[in-house]
Amino acid sequence: MDNIPNLLGLVHRAGKLAIGEEPVSALCRDHKAYLLLLAQDAAENTVRRAQFYAQSSENNLCVTVPLSKDELGSGLGRNACAMVAIGDIGFAAAVAERLAKADPETYEETRQLLADKAARAKKRRDEKRTQEKNTRPGKNKAQRAKNNTKKP
Repeated sequence: MDNIPNLLGLVHRAGKLAIGEEPVSALCRDHKAYLLLLAQDAAENTVRRAQFYAQSSENNLCVTVPLSKDELGSGLGRNACAMVAIGDIGFAAAVAERLAKADPETYEETRQLLADKAARAKKRRDEKRTQEKNTRPGKNKAQRAKNNTKKP
């Protein structure tokens, strides 16, 4: 579990992490949150709100991690943090993988769901790149240069 706060710090530096209630709420409303993480010692109201945010979209998964608020905030440069949301499917799948490795019974279903979503997203990206490579917008650079030179 020690590496999860460090991984969350990396996600934060990448700009794909919402920390705290307001940013998490905004990310969930925009349907851009893939995984909500709650500290195990989060208040009841915080847990209730996080579950409400997670139910607002089918993309969101909400899990309670076996970390205290202090431990969850340690990788983020904060004293304490009760709720975070990850806005990138690859990072969300990586965090779920680490959680499932530590406690397979609790987090295996979440890991599987996020791994499937990440695989589908990778497939779509690859298909898009292939499509972009196959389409050529007109003549190539050498032919354009040849046509632009005027004969005297």
